[in-house]
Amino acid sequence: MIIKKIKFENYTVFENISIEFGTGINVIIGENGTGKTHLLKALYSACQSVDPKISFPHKLVLTMLPDDYKISRLITRRQGNHSAMIRITAGEKESSQDRVLTASFHGKTKKWEAEVTGESGWEDSFSGVSSIFIPAKEILSHSYNLSAATEKNNVRFDDTYLDIINAAKIDISVGRNNTTKEAMLKRIQEMTHGTVWYDEKRDEFYLKSGNSKQEFNLIAEGIRKMALLWQLVKNGTLENGSILFWDEPEANINPTYLSIIVEMLLELQRRGVQVFISTHDYMIASYFEVKKSLEDSIVFHSLSRNGNDNNIQYEKTDRFADLKNNPIITAFNKLLDEIYDL
Repeated sequence: MIIKKIKFENYTVFENISIEFGTGINVIIGENGTGKTHLLKALYSACQSVDPKISFPHKLVLTMLPDDYKISRLITRRQGNHSAMIRITAGEKESSQDRVLTASFHGKTKKWEAEVTGESGWEDSFSGVSSIFIPAKEILSHSYNLSAATEKNNVRFDDTYLDIINAAKIDISVGRNNTTKEAMLKRIQEMTHGTVWYDEKRDEFYLKSGNSKQEFNLIAEGIRKMALLWQLVKNGTLENGSILFWDEPEANINPTYLSIIVEMLLELQRRGVQVFISTHDYMIASYFEVKKSLEDSIVFHSLSRNGNDNNIQYEKTDRFADLKNNPIITAFNKLLDEIYDL
């Protein structure tokens, strides 16, 4: 499954926008409030709905968590806006026949009962496709009884957190690891100094090194995030044809590890994983340009606000430096000017 494009009409911060994606790595940048995470969650919800048991608009509500679970609250808050639409196009890499999934809703739509079209074809074509969303905040250290507590409304976490915990618990891989996979796992282990171990009885994750194990909550958050990546590679979640969404992979990560994260993502893309990341980090965006090969597919997307009407504008390019609206480079250049002034 390859996500090819998405169109928003009056959805959260997006009044009318179409975005086309690359088949490999898609790097999304933009200032706070330009809809990066909203975009990733919409795509992720659509990917999750390949399962007949999961409804696209219901999953969207569970990842966005609007008040009272009303999808109508996701309509752009502007006078005259009474309805919204999300349209996502996807297909197989070797096929020209695409599938389109659409969700439409209005101000009087009850709960998540949006009008959905293309659902049966979407499920038939992409059944079994694996997708995962890694939130900006690490969550495995809070896994104990989190799903049960959420179901009882004792705590409130959106579904991206619950899904990542469940994905880390289940081993869906079969047979021996291939050489590339083993190399990736070994590289991550060099940073984490251990492997992930899930204690089913205690419902807790540990970092295991030799015969000793350490509670996840006692480990630095950056190490926990890398350990999560190790677990997803190890257990078969990130295999050919799967889709990875990662919101701010640089959060709480030692800058020394950023180049390794980029190398891991490039390798996953070479193994047939489509990747979507949002970032504010100059180094991680630049490393993609430094480390990519001619065969790698990397597209940079920029979301920005129009100064006149505050609408979200969009542009894309194959080179990070070619983005006209690039707040990361703007901030970096400003810092360099201040350094030179000293």
